[in-house]
Amino acid sequence: MSTRKDYLLGTTMVAGAAALSLTLLVPGAAFAQDATNTQETASTVDEVVVVGSRIRRDNFNAPSPTQVVTREEATLQGFASTTEALQSTAVTGGTAQINNSYGGYVTNGGPGSNTIGLRGMGPSRTLVLLNGRRVSPAGSRGSVGSADLNVLPTAMIDRVEVLRDGASSVYGSDAVAGVVNIQTRKNFEGLTLEAQGNLPLEANSAGGSSRFSLTAGARGDRWRAAGSIERYERDELTLRDREFTRCQTDGFLNGKDYIDPMTGKSKCYPITGTGSNGSAINSIGTSDATGIGAIGTTATTFNRWRPNAAITDGVVGFEGVGGTGTNVNVRDTFDDRMLNRSLISPVEINTIYGEGGYQLNALGNAEVYGEFLVNQRKSSQTSFRQLALDYAKGSPLIPTNLAWSTMSAKDLGLNKGQAVGVRAFIGFGNDTSTQEQVFNRNVVGIKGDFFIPDWRYDMSASYSRSRSEYTSQQFLTNRLRESLDVVSDGKGGFVCRELANNPGCIAAPALNSATIGGKLPKDWVDYVFRPVTGVTEYKETVLSAGIDGPLFDLPAGQVMGFFGAEYRKSEIDDTPGLDSQTGNTYNYSSSAITRGSDSVWELFGEVEAPLLRDAPFAKELTFNASFRYTDYDSYGDDTTYKAGLVYRPIDWVTLRATYGTSYRAPALFEQFVGASTGFQASNFDRCDSLATKDKATDLYKNCKLDGLADNFQSTSGVTVITAGGADAGLAAETSTNMTIGLVLQPPLPSGWGDLAFAVDYYEIEVKNGVSRTGAGEILDRCYNSSQADFAAKAGFCRLVERDADSTKLTVHDSYVNLATDNVKGLDYTVRYRKDVGPGSILANLAVTQYTEISSKLFEEDRLEDVKGMLNNPEFTGTFDVAYAWDQWRVRYGVDWIQGMDSYDYYKDRPAMVNYDHQVPDYWLHNASVQYRTDGWTATVGVRNLLNEDPPTISSGYYNRVGNAPLYSGYDYLGRTAFVNLTKSF
Repeated sequence: MSTRKDYLLGTTMVAGAAALSLTLLVPGAAFAQDATNTQETASTVDEVVVVGSRIRRDNFNAPSPTQVVTREEATLQGFASTTEALQSTAVTGGTAQINNSYGGYVTNGGPGSNTIGLRGMGPSRTLVLLNGRRVSPAGSRGSVGSADLNVLPTAMIDRVEVLRDGASSVYGSDAVAGVVNIQTRKNFEGLTLEAQGNLPLEANSAGGSSRFSLTAGARGDRWRAAGSIERYERDELTLRDREFTRCQTDGFLNGKDYIDPMTGKSKCYPITGTGSNGSAINSIGTSDATGIGAIGTTATTFNRWRPNAAITDGVVGFEGVGGTGTNVNVRDTFDDRMLNRSLISPVEINTIYGEGGYQLNALGNAEVYGEFLVNQRKSSQTSFRQLALDYAKGSPLIPTNLAWSTMSAKDLGLNKGQAVGVRAFIGFGNDTSTQEQVFNRNVVGIKGDFFIPDWRYDMSASYSRSRSEYTSQQFLTNRLRESLDVVSDGKGGFVCRELANNPGCIAAPALNSATIGGKLPKDWVDYVFRPVTGVTEYKETVLSAGIDGPLFDLPAGQVMGFFGAEYRKSEIDDTPGLDSQTGNTYNYSSSAITRGSDSVWELFGEVEAPLLRDAPFAKELTFNASFRYTDYDSYGDDTTYKAGLVYRPIDWVTLRATYGTSYRAPALFEQFVGASTGFQASNFDRCDSLATKDKATDLYKNCKLDGLADNFQSTSGVTVITAGGADAGLAAETSTNMTIGLVLQPPLPSGWGDLAFAVDYYEIEVKNGVSRTGAGEILDRCYNSSQADFAAKAGFCRLVERDADSTKLTVHDSYVNLATDNVKGLDYTVRYRKDVGPGSILANLAVTQYTEISSKLFEEDRLEDVKGMLNNPEFTGTFDVAYAWDQWRVRYGVDWIQGMDSYDYYKDRPAMVNYDHQVPDYWLHNASVQYRTDGWTATVGVRNLLNEDPPTISSGYYNRVGNAPLYSGYDYLGRTAFVNLTKSF
């Protein structure tokens, strides 16, 4: 039976980069180590409740596999924050996480937010706790539903416990794929100053980070108090700072890249997607006309043009760069300012944390305790904007040599009902989005001895509030419209026609080569390009009470129990800027107010019974069971349960298993998110290029029922409206979770060291998963349905609208209970320790294998398994070896992500034959050395020691960073040196 001290002595060393699960699960799994690494923690806590159970225990044989990551190991690995440690391959098993490279993408929680999702199930199915209590969601915009890891108090964290097993019956909703519990340093005394700096060596120091903290604590006979204050900063890393992001190319196989005739090299593009649909800039669109083509074109009729003063025939001053039958790749799609975009976004985080307690000497030797956490995050992202500016037919802003054009017979939103004459595709330049978030969490409670002998009670209340102001720079449609409606000022310039009704209106610039090239008057830009600010608030109140202690005795020991109740209420209020609410942001998504609340009452219990002890072929047999009754205001009541068994036939063999049910109540944003409008490209319309469709198909026939001509070409983007599902009766997800494990710790001959091995098989199945169907899936199912269903607007066609003149398409995509998700796999862990010379060597190996990662949206669909495809590796692993002696510790670690290949999935699509979606194995090497003396600790090391760049893939189908997949398992910083200095008083 391991003591609490033994446990801590063991976990500090055995966690390693892999954070092995063995420590909590194997009898006698703790091993001694250098006392300097454990002096503080080993002497300060005499009991613990390990994540996965609410029962106090003095042994750590649990049926569920649990990892432990200590602050010492996080420091040795060079992590500057808890966020980095939690999102590492060792903890996540290689599944993709929302990290600091997603600033330019639409993510739940908004830009700058960092989340964690276990088993590939996403952050909404992973519960994050701080000292065993929920961390409330935080973030910006309407889709806030998960904890933001940025709020965690890194300086005060002692260890992180990771339960990769379903635990809804123990912790409630969200604990579907697992639980992450962050434990702070208890009974801390003294004063500690800590500083860390991470310096990328391959990016001119861009993307570097620093953290400074002060931790202090004191205690008396009846009181204790401790806390920390810290500041974390991360500098921006731009596309310009890394060689592999400076020129994104098609990356096609078999020499299929488009070669720029001007350079003879593969053409650089600004965004994911082939050159043919890259975002065109520095050009104009007109109706078809005969003219002189740019180098690389093959026709004489064009509708896309680029300024060229040398052209004196055809369209004077312009060369043709696109049109029917021409090579559209000659359009300009790249601007040097695109390299100013954020690859890793900058952030400033300030955190204050405190906790304390006071002994009452009453109410059962009760202690009144409390915690508070205040966190401020300032983050930003730099992007590049294109401005598609419509000049009306007949506008005095159009030069004489282009007055003939009528690009569109209708007003596309900027011309007060007038036909569009010329559209300018302007490379506008860089813009910045910002977020300023303040998160506050307060906990008060009382705990002590219950009136029943050996029973204890714990009652607490917590209140959390997140407030985020988010600002983005937007073109305002009404101001663009007024600025384009001009008359002569009589001085060779122009003024707004309705200036009297719009004081301050600035006339748009005339259409010329400077305007097309993005050289725009500052006063006009200041008038039409304005900051739009929204505010998001998320509040959560939790009242909790529980008692635990022995129920009765069995021959093998005491039966322990825990029983409790909890009330939670959550509220979300996202109020976008008024221009966003009214759809006044030009060519940008609009958002409605998200506002709603939900509450829940729960009753729960857990029982652990030792069935056999020291019997023949049964050194231990322990049964654990938990249950929870839940009554949500939003969807009613439900129950979950979990049963687990630990069987140890002989001293060095342990078998463990769990089976349980879980659920996830829909997040508030999934229920109440306001209707948000986004846009897809015009070719997203399934009827685009109708002349190329097979006339015998339902798709063609349905497009004709829409009133479309055979030569229909989509010229308008597809509008996608997303909304919450509360009004549609959105219900909770249900799931099952099973884990079966084997732990071996064979006795070795004297002097051979200590060896431990564990393998755990897991499978999770989620049904009625909350999901959006997806605009593409809706369009596919609608336009490929029968003509009768299409004409009746039945099925998915009820979610599709086409406007009166049959050009503009709108898709409604809301949250519903659809998806089925399955994850199956195995975790392997090996640990070996041996005394060598003056110290000891410790080696850890952890490998995660996914045998299935499948999902489907509809019951009649077949499961699609993405195991081994890009961003879903079948195997990942971590290995580290450390040698400790006297005051020194040296560590070397390797992270491994198996190569991935999406060819089999796409092989039946002829258009994909030239795509390279295969990546090789990826290895990250890290090394560090640590020295402790007289209250000082110094740690130095290098991450990504061999400067491994991410692999590359073809454009299209996968989001990319440069030509690298957008995947959190890859390092974008390159070789990075780090230094950590700690001084204790």
